[in-house]
Amino acid sequence: MNKITIAVDGYSSCGKSTLAKALASELGYGYVDTGAMYRATTLYFLRNDIQLDDNEEVNNALCHLNISFKSLDGKNCTFLNGENVESEIRGMEVSNMVSPVATISAVRRAMVARQREMGKEKGVVMDGRDIGTVVFPDAELKIFLTADMEVRGKRRWDELTAKGMDINLKDVVENLKERDRIDSTREDSPLRMAEDAVEINNTDINKKEQVEIALDLVNRKLASFI
Repeated sequence: MNKITIAVDGYSSCGKSTLAKALASELGYGYVDTGAMYRATTLYFLRNDIQLDDNEEVNNALCHLNISFKSLDGKNCTFLNGENVESEIRGMEVSNMVSPVATISAVRRAMVARQREMGKEKGVVMDGRDIGTVVFPDAELKIFLTADMEVRGKRRWDELTAKGMDINLKDVVENLKERDRIDSTREDSPLRMAEDAVEINNTDINKKEQVEIALDLVNRKLASFI
């Protein structure tokens, strides 16, 4: 059976991870949350007070990073040097710094190399911001997710408050806007939709409908190999 590489890109809080995990589960593919990789890197930098403008510090820190994923009780968890940091990397402290960290060329080169290694055998769904443009420009299927800012902000706020975090909705929206600005204007691998990507706007559709649309795209692509 043919297996393909599926790239899911888009803005923050558009549901990229939700869709990618669902597709991986339906297809029996591997799933890689590249956003979590940048978040784990950011957490390491924060914990160790790494100065982002110090190339030597950054490169040295990257040599001491080991990021992996494990499924615990049916949930995909991110491990940083053997420690489960899934909850910590989703907090606002990391969210406020992850885009600046992700603009650093050395960080991007290191993460992209690891991501390509993870997906070299195909049969993988990978979500992020540059998967279809930089990491796997030859991916057989590229999906770009979008949604209205108000909807994205509310989704993110619901996610954070469900974890017991006391956060203002306005602050969440402002964080998303700033991350969009940084991600879209950075010199190295800016966020943009690949020319051959299929755009899905999920503002007015639910998770099930979104997965059904994506699975139809997958099945069409697989059928083209027969």
